Amino acid sequence: MSEDQKKLLKDQLWNIANDLRGQMNADEFRDYILGFIFYKHLSEKMEMFANGILKQDKIKFRNINPKLANSQEYLNAIQEEALEKLGYFLKPEELFTEVCKRGNGNNSEEYKFDVSKTNFILEDLQKILTNIQLSTMGTDSEDDFDNLFEDMDLNSTKLGKTPEQRNELIAKVLFRLDKIDFKLENTELDVLGDAYEYLIGQFASGAGKKAGEFYTPQEVSKILAKIVTTGKQKLKSVYDPTCGSGSLLLRVVKEVKEVNNFYGQERNRTTYNLARMNMILHGVHYRKFDIKQEDTLEHPQHLAVLPFEAIVANPPFSAQWSANPLFTSDDRFSQYGKLAPESKADFAFVCHMIHHLAENGTMAIVLPHGALFRGGAEQHIRKYLIESRNYLDAVIGLPANIFYGTSIPTCIMVFKKCRENPNDVLFIDASNDFEKVKTQNILRDEHIDKIITHYRNRTETEKYSKKASLTEIATNDFNLNIPRYVDTFEAEESIDIDAIATELKALDNDIKSTDNVIAGFCKELGIETPF
Repeated sequence: MSEDQKKLLKDQLWNIANDLRGQMNADEFRDYILGFIFYKHLSEKMEMFANGILKQDKIKFRNINPKLANSQEYLNAIQEEALEKLGYFLKPEELFTEVCKRGNGNNSEEYKFDVSKTNFILEDLQKILTNIQLSTMGTDSEDDFDNLFEDMDLNSTKLGKTPEQRNELIAKVLFRLDKIDFKLENTELDVLGDAYEYLIGQFASGAGKKAGEFYTPQEVSKILAKIVTTGKQKLKSVYDPTCGSGSLLLRVVKEVKEVNNFYGQERNRTTYNLARMNMILHGVHYRKFDIKQEDTLEHPQHLAVLPFEAIVANPPFSAQWSANPLFTSDDRFSQYGKLAPESKADFAFVCHMIHHLAENGTMAIVLPHGALFRGGAEQHIRKYLIESRNYLDAVIGLPANIFYGTSIPTCIMVFKKCRENPNDVLFIDASNDFEKVKTQNILRDEHIDKIITHYRNRTETEKYSKKASLTEIATNDFNLNIPRYVDTFEAEESIDIDAIATELKALDNDIKSTDNVIAGFCKELGIETPF
C-alpha cells in the first residue's frame, strides 16, 4: 500500500469521525468512532477466521442460518476455535456488515445511503456490543474484553435528541465505515493500526489539557522506544506503569523483531478501555498483553510478574499522591529512606519503575525539569540513585511545547541497574532542536536521530552533550540541571571601544557641520534657528 493510500484511509476515518462530532468535545466523540472502528475490526477478523475453518466445507460464515443443515454444529465448532484463537465470538448476524445492511434498510444500492429506508438498529447494535463481552465469560480472555464498550452509550442525547436522530447518525456512520477496506487480509501491513494511532493523535491535539492523560506524541514515544531497545533484537517484556492508550508500549515493538509480553497499568477507566482496544487492533494476541486498571502508585498490579526488561513511561507531571507513611515499608520505596513529596509524585514513579526493572533492563521516563534540581526528599532520592546505586545512565533535555496540554520543557531520565559505562552520566541538551508547526513544536527524524546517535555512542559535542563524572555530579549536590553540565552559553561578539569612540566623534563633527548649514539657511530666511 502506497503512502498516498495510507493517507487516504486516515483522511476517510477522520472525516467520518467529524460526522459524529456534533456538540461533543474531542474526548467524547473519540470513544464512539474508535469503538465503531474496533467493532468493524473484530467483525472482519471473525469472518476471515471462520471462513478459513469453513473453506473445506465450501460454506461462507455469513451464510450460516437456521435453514442450513447442521448450522448449530458449525457455529459451536467455530465458537470454540474462535474463543481459543481470537478470544471472542460473533454470530453471522452480528457481523458489522450485516448490521450496516439492516441499518440501511437492506438497500440493494450498497454505495448509497438512503435515510428514508433506515431501519432502527440501536437496540440490536447495543446488544451485539454487549454480546462480544459476554462471549468471553469464563475464558482466558474475559479480563481483556470486560466492559470494553462501556463508554459507547448509543442512547446518549449527545448523538441526537430523539432515538430516530441517533439511529440515523449511527446508521450513516456504520455505512460509511463499511465502505472502507481495512486490508486485514494483508498481515504484513499494519495499515489499520497506523490509522488508529493517527486518529488517537488527532483527538489528542484537540483535547487540550486532557490529552496528556492518554497520549504521548509519537516522536517522544520513538525516542523512549529506541533507548530501551538499544542493543537488543528481542524483548521478554515491556512495561508502562501509566500506559494511557497503550501507544508507547506499541511503539517499542516497532524497534525490535519481537516482544513476548506487554504489561501496562492505567488509572482512567475510559483510557484503560482504549488501551485494550489498541492492543487487540494492532494484532497483539490477548495472551500476550496484560493491561490493568488501577492507580499504579497506590495499588500496583504487576508485582507478581516483575521484573521487566524494558520500562517506558510518560507519567502525569508533578502529580499528587498519598505519600502514605506506610509506603516506607513498601519494597518499592523502603530503600530510599524518604518518600517523594505528596505534591510531586515524579520520583515515586521513578522508584516504582526501578523496583520493576530487570538487572539487564533499561527504563526511560519523561519528567518535568523540576525533577532534576528540586531539593528535599527528591534530592535525597537522586543522591541515593546516583551515589549508592549508580543507576542513572543519561539525562536528555527536550524542547518546550512538544506535549499536548502543556508547554513546559521536559526531560528524559534513563536508568540501568547494570550500566556499561559506570563512571559517568551522559547529559544531552536537545532543547533547541525542533521545528515549529503552528502552535506546537515538533521533533523531526533528524532531531530524533541526533539524540539517539549521541546516546548510543555516548558522544560529546560542544554545546549539545557531555559526559559528567560522578564526582562532578556530587560536587553539584546531585543537582542534575542540564546547563550545569552542557555549556550552551553563546558569547556575544566582542566590541571595539576605541573604534566606537572614533565613530561617535565623527558623528558629532557631522552634526555640528549640519547645524552650521541649517543656521545659515535660517539667517537668510530671517527666522530663528531651531537650536
